[in-house]
Amino acid sequence: MPEPATIEVPPPAAVAPAASRAETYTIPAAYRQMENTHILFWLVKDISWCLVWRPLGMLMILPTLGIALVIMWRTRALASELAHNAAIVCWITANSYWMVSEFLHFDAVPVPVFGDGKHLAIIPFAMGLLILAWYYLVQRPRAAARTS
Repeated sequence: MPEPATIEVPPPAAVAPAASRAETYTIPAAYRQMENTHILFWLVKDISWCLVWRPLGMLMILPTLGIALVIMWRTRALASELAHNAAIVCWITANSYWMVSEFLHFDAVPVPVFGDGKHLAIIPFAMGLLILAWYYLVQRPRAAARTS
């Protein structure tokens, strides 16, 4: 297994209790490299959308979404990471759908309730928001109650 990369971001002493200042989040360096590559793919996908480079933009959906799914799977043991990475998968899905709707010109097609084709992207966007709401309003408070 690769050497873990340790990332420490201590909170301000005046805000955080002493116990939380000592916490660290450690991930293997290979995971960090995968996350960084994911960002590169995502940017290439969105730049392709912005510049209307259809083939490259549509091609970049697969590695961008694929790596997001792998990251989500690898972090599934930590509720916080799973929730945030699942929300990212929803975001990329919505973002990709919107891009494809513009590239294939069905973005302006009328759709009952939603307005038009591109606004169907609200479904995965909302799913991501609901996942995070569940985590912050239900899972996180339950975990805090168990540890206190």
